[in-house]
Amino acid sequence: MADAGRVIAGSARGVRLAAPGPGTRPLTDRVKQTLFGTLEPWLDGARVLDLFAGSGAGAIEALSRGAADAVLVERDAGAVRTIAENLRRANVDDRARVVRREAIAWLVDAARDPASPAFDVVLVDPPYEDTAALVRALELAGPLVAAEGVVVAKHFWRDAPPARVGMLASERERRFGETALTFYRRAAAGEEAGEG
Repeated sequence: MADAGRVIAGSARGVRLAAPGPGTRPLTDRVKQTLFGTLEPWLDGARVLDLFAGSGAGAIEALSRGAADAVLVERDAGAVRTIAENLRRANVDDRARVVRREAIAWLVDAARDPASPAFDVVLVDPPYEDTAALVRALELAGPLVAAEGVVVAKHFWRDAPPARVGMLASERERRFGETALTFYRRAAAGEEAGEG
């Protein structure tokens, strides 16, 4: 089985994670360090949503660093099995719920459900070539983000998502070779971008 690196900090520090297969793009240690260094103020007691979860490494790192719970959405059955195993290895499976479903469909239903929780941290990491899924996921995730929450999009550096999408406005971007992270926060009232 492919390797998805290790948990770099917190209660599961040093635990090696499996990757579902050669097609996944696990977070490198360098990207993970920058990402979670930036997310540190949001992690303690956070509710985390990991979309296109792959190996689950993003949510697991968040849980290891003090997030209260996480929902991981992944459509591939093999990846879902890998996520379950990784959650068990990291001893955070009691605080995580894995949903085997296409992320966009899950978001559509969650946005319609008045009982859907607000998430403090949302990680969005679709396949790099599916730029439409990235933009649509950001658009749909906006209503599910807590007022002071943060959304992080991982994407190919040349395919940056819009600065404003739905209820979200980008605050910063960091590049690591071909990979880039764009950080979003809820836009102030009246500043929401239109559909498109």
